[in-house]
Amino acid sequence: MFDIGLGEFVVLAVLALLVLGPEKLPKFAADAARMLRQVRRMANNAREDVRRELGPELQDISLQDLNPRTALRKHVLDGVDDDEPREAPRRTPGATPPGGEGTPPRYDPDAT
Repeated sequence: MFDIGLGEFVVLAVLALLVLGPEKLPKFAADAARMLRQVRRMANNAREDVRRELGPELQDISLQDLNPRTALRKHVLDGVDDDEPREAPRRTPGATPPGGEGTPPRYDPDAT
């Protein structure tokens, strides 16, 4: 969730100790932990409410499946296999592109 390394965590702890002081820091940490537990409980209750409202036929669906990006990947790109490399278009040996080797293709205003 948060990308905090050990060094950053130590800096935050020292900063909290300086700002709050050694007397208030334990109470503040306990309040923060209590608030975090309460937020997690509310999120779990909301998740269970959504599952209950979806009904028994959709009990096996996860909330990640409801993410539009996941649904698009699952239903639209289902047949596309990302593990296999795509082949480059084959060129006939000795064939040169229109206009010669190293020249950009001609611009066709009717094609755009």
